Amino acid sequence: MGLTRERLEKLIDRSTDIVVATDRKGSVIYYNDGAAETLGYSQSEVLGTFVGRLYPSVDEAKRVAAAMRSPEHGGAGVVDNFETHFLSKTGDQIPVAISGTLLYTDAGEEDGTIGFAKDLREILHRDQLATLGQVAIGLSHEINNPLAVVLNQAELLEQDLTALAGERDCSVEYERVDAVRREVARITEILERLTEMVETDSVETIDYIGPAKMIDLRASRGPSETDPRLRDLRILVADDDAGICRSMKEILEGHGCVVTTASDGMQALEQLENRHFDLLLTDVVMPNMDGHQLYLAVQEQHPGLPVLMMTAFHYDKDHIIKRSRMKGLQGVIFKKPVDSKRLCEVIVESVGAKRDD
Repeated sequence: MGLTRERLEKLIDRSTDIVVATDRKGSVIYYNDGAAETLGYSQSEVLGTFVGRLYPSVDEAKRVAAAMRSPEHGGAGVVDNFETHFLSKTGDQIPVAISGTLLYTDAGEEDGTIGFAKDLREILHRDQLATLGQVAIGLSHEINNPLAVVLNQAELLEQDLTALAGERDCSVEYERVDAVRREVARITEILERLTEMVETDSVETIDYIGPAKMIDLRASRGPSETDPRLRDLRILVADDDAGICRSMKEILEGHGCVVTTASDGMQALEQLENRHFDLLLTDVVMPNMDGHQLYLAVQEQHPGLPVLMMTAFHYDKDHIIKRSRMKGLQGVIFKKPVDSKRLCEVIVESVGAKRDD
């Protein structure tokens, strides 16, 4: 059986591509199932209306019409894979490639148009993933080796510090070495996230500046990985190291906490006077007011507020930790870099114990 006109029309009707025809005035006279499926408009909503409603703007509709009459896009009267956007019923701009032609009467006068449009979203998505895969492989190759060298040198530096320090307090130097390790770990997580995006076929974007978007490379967390009891807990983090404040804020906010930071004990007390918090996470060694002094002030001014301490100390010269425990500190002392999983567990335990009192 040959391909009759009737069978051809049925094939076009059921095509997954967008097929739209207009009369000489630009009113839609044909609109197939593929168009209805992709754009969301039913035939009754589109037939007889101006074709410009299917474009983001009238200017874009005119640009396509001009291209069809230009010899530059496949020849006068036709366009071949001309890229533009259609506007769906929900307001989404859909990238498409149109191949179409002008229709003429027997007298040679323009009588309308017909166009076949291919939805490019899946093609562009595959291209994006392919590019992302190349970037991920390139970055992993070019960055992981230098990162390994950095970590090795940090390890050697820490060994030298331990050998040279003796009884001296080198907590600041140890903290800087840990900061290097922490930032290297963040870079490694970004590379792993890139690879994960390629493997799982999932690219997510976030707002950048104005209408611009950027790929979201933050580590993903499944719902099961976050304890719901952490959500909306108000945490105050006090540390004179801005990098630690920033990383603690990112970690805890990723688990749903509301985090405020302070650069020393005095600033932490000011924050406590102005706002309510569920828990204080403080560094041990800080200028102006150390962790022990802050802990004593909190006991007096905000009794019952759970306090956790973290430190980069390898040697507690001033016995800050010991003195704080003698005054009733029950919280776990965290060694930097902090184990985020254990930190979240202890926060839940500490806040829960306070609420049960």
